[in-house]
Amino acid sequence: MIREIEIALLPIQLSDSEAYIGAINQKLNLFKGTEYTYEIISRSIDARGKQAVYRLKINVYIGENIPEKLVYQSISLINKNSETVHIIGAGPAGYFAALKAIELGLRPILFEQGKMVKDRRRDLAKLNKEGIINPKSNYCHGEGGAGTYSDGKLYTRSNKKEVVNDILNRLVFFGANEDILINARPHIGTNKLPGIIEKIRNFILENGGEIHFNSELTDLIIHNQLIEKIVINGNEELAVKNLILSTGHSSHGIYHLLNNKKIEIFAKPFALGVRVEHPQELINEAQYKSSAKNPELPPAYYSLVEQIDGRGVFSFCMCPGGIIAPCSTNDNEIVVNGWSPSKRNNPFANSGIVVEVNESDYDPEQKKDPLAALLFQSQVEKRAFEFGGGKMVAPAQRLIDFANNKLSDHLSKTSYIPGVKSVQLENILPSQIYSRLQKAFPIFGKKLKGFYTEQAMVIGVESRTSSPIRIPRSNLTLQHSQIKNLFPCGEGAGYAGGIVSAAIDGIRCSEAVFSLSSNK
Repeated sequence: MIREIEIALLPIQLSDSEAYIGAINQKLNLFKGTEYTYEIISRSIDARGKQAVYRLKINVYIGENIPEKLVYQSISLINKNSETVHIIGAGPAGYFAALKAIELGLRPILFEQGKMVKDRRRDLAKLNKEGIINPKSNYCHGEGGAGTYSDGKLYTRSNKKEVVNDILNRLVFFGANEDILINARPHIGTNKLPGIIEKIRNFILENGGEIHFNSELTDLIIHNQLIEKIVINGNEELAVKNLILSTGHSSHGIYHLLNNKKIEIFAKPFALGVRVEHPQELINEAQYKSSAKNPELPPAYYSLVEQIDGRGVFSFCMCPGGIIAPCSTNDNEIVVNGWSPSKRNNPFANSGIVVEVNESDYDPEQKKDPLAALLFQSQVEKRAFEFGGGKMVAPAQRLIDFANNKLSDHLSKTSYIPGVKSVQLENILPSQIYSRLQKAFPIFGKKLKGFYTEQAMVIGVESRTSSPIRIPRSNLTLQHSQIKNLFPCGEGAGYAGGIVSAAIDGIRCSEAVFSLSSNK
């Protein structure tokens, strides 16, 4: 007999097998000596009461053993006659598209404008310490995509449990901790994700795929609504049968290329705002209350949302024990984001606090331009650079000063390595964004005790929450609305929002290519 139950354990009991047995016996009213085995399905923290507890869903197998797990094993069906699929971008969408292609018998040939994951580190060091940016190799561009050095969060709102579990099992196969299979908010960590990315790359190469770094898609040669050739780095022409375009939310050159080629794209809603940073201890106290000093509990996170003047204002990519990083992709812009190591053991917590952006925000003369949202985003990033201190020094304000429209006379210590400069962010953010954030911060302070405090800092700007462009495709075949062998994919195409959803979309696109090839 199998029973699914939920039990609650104190943090100190999490590694105590006797505590599990006692809780299970009590929950199921079992006689002492009843034989059973159990497995944990999911695990989350409940801090709503005076004492924080772990809530665990458990399958209990009474009188029988736990069935053997179906461990993910990737296989290769490629041979010398395999049909090729070309993939642009080596982020989660591109790499998981390549993995699925191999399983389906398609040979993936992948091009990435940036560098291999280890080589990116040198460019990130220069960016943080010297304010020198490499437009092709930074926090957004390069092997693994934006998520590799920006936290490795695996939380997703997708309700397709089996599909999500498939992605998580694949990541475990390539070296992720098995805890991601049961944690309510799974997280790999910036320090561990690069090694997993390398293993995925090696698997693709060992099983007949190709991966080319420092290889930028610069042109498309199109005839009769089909891409006949792609041009790499301005001179190398390659014939293609099918092209999966998975370039991420910050590959602005791709959007300009598509627009110049008269390939349909259009502006989509996104969100824009700031990064807010607090001492992590303050967030722990707000969330865990009397349990705040418990070493068995991880650094606390929060999730906040409020409707302000008809628009959503919400927290985004919250990083407990994290660091704010410079995520610009060009010299003349300031963009910030956050990340955490696997232990989340830094002294600060940070989160994007952003406001919905829609068509009404764009310049009236630009509204018909497919790139209108991108232009709006870029203008804000450039203003942040103009008001910053040069070399990626970011404009900043104390949170209460921000809410009261006051220039900060001094700034708190921050995790942002390039440094910050006291600026009135009203001069940078569009008024409709700034005013809603002003109103939201005191409300968030009532929802989360300690949020609205002199100890909090606001750093601008957080503008790369998602792609401001959608590349349209068929809901059924995933083919572009005009170009029949083009498969827009992942965050950059406007169909994903994070590592897991991008990976899912990559898999779907390879399946769509395979289906198209099989039906010819």
